[in-house]
Amino acid sequence: MNYLAHLHIAQHTQTSLLGNFLGDFVKGNPDGSYNPEVVKGIRLHRFVDSYTDAHPLIKTVKPLFSKELRRFSPISLDMFWDHCLAKHWLTFHRQSLSDFSIQAQTIIAEETKVLTEPLPERFERVSTLVWQGRWFEHYVDLKNIDFALQRIASRSPRMTPLADTFVTLADHYEELTETFFKLYPDVLEATLTKTKKETI
Repeated sequence: MNYLAHLHIAQHTQTSLLGNFLGDFVKGNPDGSYNPEVVKGIRLHRFVDSYTDAHPLIKTVKPLFSKELRRFSPISLDMFWDHCLAKHWLTFHRQSLSDFSIQAQTIIAEETKVLTEPLPERFERVSTLVWQGRWFEHYVDLKNIDFALQRIASRSPRMTPLADTFVTLADHYEELTETFFKLYPDVLEATLTKTKKETI
């Protein structure tokens, strides 16, 4: 799952939006670096990533990618899942995607104000781009997923092959979309179960 799904899951589980957004930008043990609610969100983000990667449905779609590209499939699929969520947003949420995005930005800004530690510089850069560029609304168009993959692939020679994974997404669009509709409810249920157990 990518940024949009992580924020939707944060709201779904009533956990920190900032923490769930931060998950990709904080390495190691977050305890002591942020308040407990943000730490809980970071840990939930990591749970989502590990749960999704280990899900049996993921194992069925990874072979759709060529052997040369398979190791890049988690990134490509994460972007695709966000596309599916954005395109079918009202299946999972009563609020419009635009309104959700604005609300999420506001909540994250409020959470940030009470932090005593600085946020990672890369997170600051990316989050600014997300809100200014209205990324989530643009995820609806599959062409923008291709653009995002191209952008990530250009960061280093090691990531260059990632750009070629889009062809697989496009060629197997229907099958992958069906997989999303089976996978995402499992993720929502697993995260809700996890957070409920932690509050007992």
